[in-house]
Amino acid sequence: MSTSIGKLRLYEPQPELVAALAGSNISILLGIPNGDVPNLASSPAAAASWAAANIPTTVTVSAISVGNELLNSGDPTLAPQLLPAMQNLLAALPAGSTTKISTVHSMAVLSASDPPSSGAFHSDLAGSLDPVLDFLHQNGAPFMINPYPYFAYASDTRPETLAFCLFQPNAGRVDAVSGLTYTNMFDAQLDAIRAALDAKGYGDVDIVVAETGWPYKGDADEAGATVDNAKAYISSLVAHLKSQAGTPRTPGKSVDTYIFALYDEDLKGGPESERSFGLYKTDLTANYDAGLAKSGGTAAPTILTPSPPQGTLQPSRGATPMGFCQTTATVPGSTQGQQVPLSSSCYIPAGAVSRQADAGTWQLVWFGVLLCLAMVAGM
Repeated sequence: MSTSIGKLRLYEPQPELVAALAGSNISILLGIPNGDVPNLASSPAAAASWAAANIPTTVTVSAISVGNELLNSGDPTLAPQLLPAMQNLLAALPAGSTTKISTVHSMAVLSASDPPSSGAFHSDLAGSLDPVLDFLHQNGAPFMINPYPYFAYASDTRPETLAFCLFQPNAGRVDAVSGLTYTNMFDAQLDAIRAALDAKGYGDVDIVVAETGWPYKGDADEAGATVDNAKAYISSLVAHLKSQAGTPRTPGKSVDTYIFALYDEDLKGGPESERSFGLYKTDLTANYDAGLAKSGGTAAPTILTPSPPQGTLQPSRGATPMGFCQTTATVPGSTQGQQVPLSSSCYIPAGAVSRQADAGTWQLVWFGVLLCLAMVAGM
């Protein structure tokens, strides 16, 4: 059982992995750590130097995220440097490049989200966010967001909220302003972002879900962090995206979505849930079967020569640069069979569960799981 991978998200440049992807059909969403943003903003020459050193020419880079949740990072010196960094990086791209330049936000950029039609960006972010929105509009780049229904449930642990967050049967929630009925939190969160973009006049800016997931384990006081809930969220989310039903505000328009995470981050501090978002443990065994294999089976992943995690890991959903557990595996299809650290979030196009990869498509064999998510509209 194998899964065709269409896109791969990297939180920072990883030359070893990129080298292994040479000649494949995989495209990359490449991240730039927040700490690198001031350098990119300092001058066009600095951005050009970074681009020359870090943007691969052997694989397609579909987009570059300048920072992660930077506007809510708690570092006020970064916000005014975001747009200049994005502008300088765009100028550094070669003529005719189709790579999109964007940045990833947390849901904390919203001052209102309930009901979804009330979605609005924090006014105190306007000075930094509005120019970024205009940049996205002018360049046809997406607005990238990290929605986590799990955290919405953590702040409201009623049973009906859990059902709403897990796509399970529920009474639904009616937006009294729009008249639209919502049956899950994921759609509600996306439509709150859509409403905020529309209110700013950027209805043409697409949304990309850069991260979403659910922990399968947590501390005693972390309600909802269970294997059953993680399995329910991931499997139901994938089914929802595959249906291309869209959201109540944008029916029939599925959104590109990346699932967090491929591996547990067992070296990360904080509550237990922060180390427990992975589809896999760091020894490459599955934490649960979300029904993502092509045949629906649960066979062990076929990975050669795994090694234990290495190095110090950064937070995965915070505003600082991130990395996944540096589990090493021989990547099938690697031109020289080199060992490649799989430290990334993965994305798989809609339909990849049931169709064979095109000739020459690079594949990983992991009990057929969608490595970290799997949906592109229209595929």
